[in-house]
Amino acid sequence: MGRVSETTRPARVEARGWGWRHAGRKRTALDRIDLVVSPGERVLLLGPSGSGKSTLLHALAGVHGGAEEGEEFGSLLIDGEWPGAVRGRASLVLQDPDSQVILARVGDDVAFGCENLGIPRDEIWPRARRALDEVGLDLPLDHSTSALSGGQKQRLALAGALAMGPGLLLLDEPTANLDPAGVHEVRQAVARTLDRTGATFVVVEHRVDVWIDLVTRVVVLGRDGRLIADGEPQEVISTQRDTLLAAGVWVPGVPPAVSAARPVPAASVVDLEGIGLAIGRRSDAVVRSDLSLALPRAASTVLTGPNGAGKSTLALTMGGLLPPLGGRVRASEALARGLKTDPIRWRSRELLSRIGTVFQEPEHQFVASTVHRELEVAPRALGLDAATTARRTREVLERLGLDRLAEANPFTLSGGEQRRLTVGCALVSQPGVVILDEPTFGQDRLTWIELVTLLRGLVDEGTTLLSVSHDAAYLDALGDQHLDLGSDALRMEAAA
Repeated sequence: MGRVSETTRPARVEARGWGWRHAGRKRTALDRIDLVVSPGERVLLLGPSGSGKSTLLHALAGVHGGAEEGEEFGSLLIDGEWPGAVRGRASLVLQDPDSQVILARVGDDVAFGCENLGIPRDEIWPRARRALDEVGLDLPLDHSTSALSGGQKQRLALAGALAMGPGLLLLDEPTANLDPAGVHEVRQAVARTLDRTGATFVVVEHRVDVWIDLVTRVVVLGRDGRLIADGEPQEVISTQRDTLLAAGVWVPGVPPAVSAARPVPAASVVDLEGIGLAIGRRSDAVVRSDLSLALPRAASTVLTGPNGAGKSTLALTMGGLLPPLGGRVRASEALARGLKTDPIRWRSRELLSRIGTVFQEPEHQFVASTVHRELEVAPRALGLDAATTARRTREVLERLGLDRLAEANPFTLSGGEQRRLTVGCALVSQPGVVILDEPTFGQDRLTWIELVTLLRGLVDEGTTLLSVSHDAAYLDALGDQHLDLGSDALRMEAAA
């Protein structure tokens, strides 16, 4: 068992010729990295989707497995030791708020990591209270974690990391699934923490503008998993602008070049009449009632609103995966194609060719051992012949830039690659309606443009699209109809 760190002194990170290859992959995720991060430095780690950013953070957190998970080259050290040998020196916060909530009460959740490190019980609760204060969560220790918003859950995860007293704080796209208010909450909490503790800090984020004023250094990885830029933030952004854009980095002030949203047609494909929305499946936590709206056919609708407003619940209800709370959901006859018009009554196979849904957490949808086989699941369930299945799978792999990863295990992909795979799994069965929950998280600038262009092409070909998103640029590009759940009454806007 590794040694538990006793103090909160800033950590030193050193990589010498370090690299990592995931099991079953020919190409290394990271290759010959030489990097020194001095104690107290604040680093923004940038790079395209699949460049190895999350892999590096996981290695620093000591959570990479042994030989069964991959092969390591060179050396990666924290304070001169292997990261797995100094438990507690590094704490990692991931991008999905819900996946990091472990226990039912706020205090217990924050204390969980400390207990695992064997910290004396009389020290744990003072640490938990101090960490909650640090992140601005003024809540009782027995407050239910299920009642927290997305921004609050992410600050809770940050509090749990801080309570362990790490000398190295690692954040992996911590604001990817948050509304603007949640982004501000987390960013401010991190700033307060770093000012107080002086901890060494490494954050992975595609959107540079969130962190650029907080960090002291920018490190950029290329598509080949090697360092391509390293230096003071403004200097790197200004002098390496073209290199960064070519690598897919979201350079501030350079919007993506895609077409704008378009007017919507009058005909609808799915209608909601008088339904209610609850948090998840808790019928006692209704956040919206008597809601009516129409999903226009062959158009793109973007659904926005704060975390906890019921966006994902609304999307799943329209997709026939959750029963409505009151009222009814009615599909058009053209979509139902001889079935009853209530999608919740359709069988899984019937849904596949009519409504395809992509959940917010990509890994929750994977059932196969390779990317190629994952894409074949839906066509096989539909009973398509081998030639049609192979053709559709090949087309999706190429259109989403996943062809080089066809034989990779889906769980070894980057977050952005996993998201594109789940989109592909929905598209391969060619449904009339596609529902996407946060489709652009984890995407670099180039893959974002490719994905948005692909989705616009599908809409132009007659597909109806519904997306849940906090992404303002995505709304500008695909918000033919904009549904906003952010106010007391549903607000609908159509592109001019």
